Amino acid sequence: MKTFLITGGAGFIGSHLCDYFLKKGERVICLDNMLTGNPENIAPFQTCNRFIYTNHDVSKTIKVDEPVDYVLHFASPASPADYIKYPIQTLKVGSLGTHNALGFAKAKKAVFLLASTSEVYGDPLIHPQHEDYWGNVNPIGPRGVYDEAKRFAEAITLAYHRTHGIDTKIVRIFNTYGPRMRHNDGRAIPNFIDQALKGNPITIFGDGKQTRSFTYVDDLVDGLQRLLFSNFNLPVNIGNPHDEMTIGELAKLIIELTGSKSKIEYRVLPQDDPKVRNPDIRRAKEILKWAPKVDVRKGLLAAIEYFKQTQARAE
Repeated sequence: MKTFLITGGAGFIGSHLCDYFLKKGERVICLDNMLTGNPENIAPFQTCNRFIYTNHDVSKTIKVDEPVDYVLHFASPASPADYIKYPIQTLKVGSLGTHNALGFAKAKKAVFLLASTSEVYGDPLIHPQHEDYWGNVNPIGPRGVYDEAKRFAEAITLAYHRTHGIDTKIVRIFNTYGPRMRHNDGRAIPNFIDQALKGNPITIFGDGKQTRSFTYVDDLVDGLQRLLFSNFNLPVNIGNPHDEMTIGELAKLIIELTGSKSKIEYRVLPQDDPKVRNPDIRRAKEILKWAPKVDVRKGLLAAIEYFKQTQARAE
């Protein structure tokens, strides 16, 4: 039995990782200060004696008095609404939090996995985006707090690998969706589903022609565990290049799948919002033997069903 420490373990992706490793019979230590995490995401695990939850801000020293085999660093606000609301916390968890998590992994002689993001590519000048592309990021724009926090996190992760010999992994996550996303998350899919189910207008920022590529969370978790147990230390894109669509197309698809009568309204596009986003996953295919399996219609139906259930419980 191995022990996995997951920072941000009560968040959307973090909770799915807790679930995955618990189902594999492993021990999981979840650290989360609930800034953007959700206690309901980890409520089903609380009765398991192989699960430990600690309310902790990883921007402060991590203390766990037992052996830990793997450290997965997923703590961070992850949607534009969150990191614009919490800019300082976003920068701190990406810098101080990553430093603390790496120092903890070094002390425990644990494997370390950093959750990075496609946002390190900024508003890209190449399409699709491959891991050797350095990006086009505005470091002082409102989105820069997240982009630069993750770029710093990647730099310090590889510095620890090169200097201290820690076995580190870096995943660049492209737009992921599925159950356990918050209704007020601020990203397109949860926003659109929530609005469609309530019959409210679907709000699109900009003209809706910007593109995104959407990855179902089960595919992401599969890619993450393959990377964690691999011998590869440079960044790897995990995303779905097959389901790239415009935000306008996404809104219409969600209206169709929900049977909603919602209309589409357009708002001003936020500064530095990327015009395109699509992963080059040749590295993941070659090294991890990974490729996404869940098409966007199937994945969206699962997400919609989750939102229906959570709305019903709230009522």
